[in-house]
Amino acid sequence: MAESLGFGILGAGLVAPLHANAVRDAEGCRLVGLCDVDRGRADKLASKYGVKAYYSLDDMLKDPDVDVVNVALPNHLHHDAVVQCAEAGRHVIVEKPPAMSLRETDDMIEACKRAGVRFGCTVQSRVRKAIQATKQAISSGRFGRLLHADAYMKWFRTTEYYRSDEWRSSRRSGAGVTVQHAFHYIDLLQYLAGPAARVQARMVNLAHPSVRLEDTLLGFIDFANGAQGVIEASTALWPGTDVRIEINGTDGTAIVVGERMATWKFRDERPEDEQIRTYGNASQATAAGGPTDFGYADHQVVIQDMADAVRTGREVIIPVASVRPSLEMALAMYQSAARNCPVELPVKDDDSALDW
Repeated sequence: MAESLGFGILGAGLVAPLHANAVRDAEGCRLVGLCDVDRGRADKLASKYGVKAYYSLDDMLKDPDVDVVNVALPNHLHHDAVVQCAEAGRHVIVEKPPAMSLRETDDMIEACKRAGVRFGCTVQSRVRKAIQATKQAISSGRFGRLLHADAYMKWFRTTEYYRSDEWRSSRRSGAGVTVQHAFHYIDLLQYLAGPAARVQARMVNLAHPSVRLEDTLLGFIDFANGAQGVIEASTALWPGTDVRIEINGTDGTAIVVGERMATWKFRDERPEDEQIRTYGNASQATAAGGPTDFGYADHQVVIQDMADAVRTGREVIIPVASVRPSLEMALAMYQSAARNCPVELPVKDDDSALDW
């Protein structure tokens, strides 16, 4: 392996520049090339970054300079690409959600395990300092008994956004607010409060009638640890406001707005609390009003971690296995909305629940 780790980005859509910028700025990492079956897209973005353009994954995997592949394809195409990368001996970072089914996710995890390659996921909101402080406080018992873990995502997307790529208006391809947008915050609730035991969800289309998918989700969660939760997520609410993550326990409350800590209060005040209350940047956009209205610093953490994990042989900071319960929760919400009843977890795949 070369001194610097070579990255190739598979998919030259909206999220690809975030990955490219993050690789460019990560220590000991270099962007080797970008791949897309749309030659115009691939050429344009490769030219912007001064790297190679590939027009098929086969071609990119023939390049010995590519050590890690960032899979930034439409959600329903992740599985085959990840398995092919693993079989070629490449480490993989996959965009969220890891796949559109549990069986595909399990297959990808097993393929990477067999090949001995690292397999991470960009649910990059986990790495924010405010979230990490909250996670540590939960783990150490500062909240006491957890009572509530809630997420409120009130965003706006135009109809043109859903028409910008064919897959963005197809639920089976991984579009819709639940898995394409709210997945980050479903994941945060799972990451912070633990897996769900039961969910009940309602999905509607409030503001995009020409697109056959949900733009609004209302979900209720009973966590396995006894806590309750609510997730409200929408892309119908102009002009869009920052996500709120609220964690409440018998002994403390934390509220994260966007990436900043808005409330941090505990019965037992500690010296570090004053510093924690300053975490986050109030001016950093977090995609509330547009699909690329956010920075790439969190992506850079995930990419830097992959490079460090490959060099040291340790596990990545966000292994896909740790994201599987989040996907299960999201799929259970689809099933609940389709059947109009609560759904107990664990669940089995039910592709019909993705119909609209």
